[in-house]
Amino acid sequence: MDEQSCPRCKTTKYRNPSLKFMVNVCGHTLCENCVELVFIRGSAACFQCNVPLRRNDFRTQQFEDAVVEKEVDIRKKILKDFNKKEDDFVSLREYNDYLEDVETIIYNLTNNIDVDSTKRKIEQYKKANNDLIKKNRSKLSRDEEFIEYCIEQEQHDTELRKKQVLQEERTEKKKKQEKKEALIDDLMFSDLPAECILASHRELVKQMEPTVVPRMAPTQFSTGIKMGHQNLFVPIPRVEGVIYQHTDIVMETLGPQAPSQPDILEKGYLQNIRPASDQDRGGGYEAHLGCQRALADALYGLFFACEVGPSPVPSTSSSDISEMDVS
Repeated sequence: MDEQSCPRCKTTKYRNPSLKFMVNVCGHTLCENCVELVFIRGSAACFQCNVPLRRNDFRTQQFEDAVVEKEVDIRKKILKDFNKKEDDFVSLREYNDYLEDVETIIYNLTNNIDVDSTKRKIEQYKKANNDLIKKNRSKLSRDEEFIEYCIEQEQHDTELRKKQVLQEERTEKKKKQEKKEALIDDLMFSDLPAECILASHRELVKQMEPTVVPRMAPTQFSTGIKMGHQNLFVPIPRVEGVIYQHTDIVMETLGPQAPSQPDILEKGYLQNIRPASDQDRGGGYEAHLGCQRALADALYGLFFACEVGPSPVPSTSSSDISEMDVS
């Protein structure tokens, strides 16, 4: 994407890194300085589409692409009125059709496609669903208040933890400074040897090691659910039934029984088998597994006997019989 610039003063982020762009309701941008200069008298026209604008129609741009910024703003406004939930519909198909209509309205307004007919459609929807819109808005406002309360509570707990950590660091730093000053004073004014003074201070430091103060643990998750309150969840219903019990599969091998794992390990079967490497063991492979598999493949089917029936009598033709008579 090319360097974004103000369409009026042509200033770019490269020339002024602290430049702030503002976007209006029609999706076009101006830098903050131009907005303050052009709209100092209250209203003016957009420099790109000549739509009449006011100062309060501008807001700080969040995305680099102005089209994305316009779509986000339109989506927020549309979803305030088109706030139906899945419970408001009889079937899932109707709900999906409703969502598709909402996306079509947002796309048309973002790309200036059938703007007049789309606005009329929005007004008709508002009139037909006025009571339901107000009802869903009240539900949404309560949910938003609860989320804001949870966020504020989490921020408050985070600030308390930060203050506690800072207080502990300051106290520890002050104690170290006091110990350092006391050691210097003893070395300067005491008659004892320096080795004795250092040894006594080391012993004193060991005795006065700070005890670890347990920090305040969070009492709830970021979603607002308090820790330890499992009664907020619906218990999983217990299903009565027969408990599964594993039974080994019995296979007809038609041959001698392959040696078991203890026999393979004790009777020297692994002498001619490549030992398992560290990579093999990491994957769950051991040498006795390959040996046991090879022995089983060799022994399976040794007792198999094919049922032999009477051999078929060859048929003789009349020509063969005449040849035999001539001979």
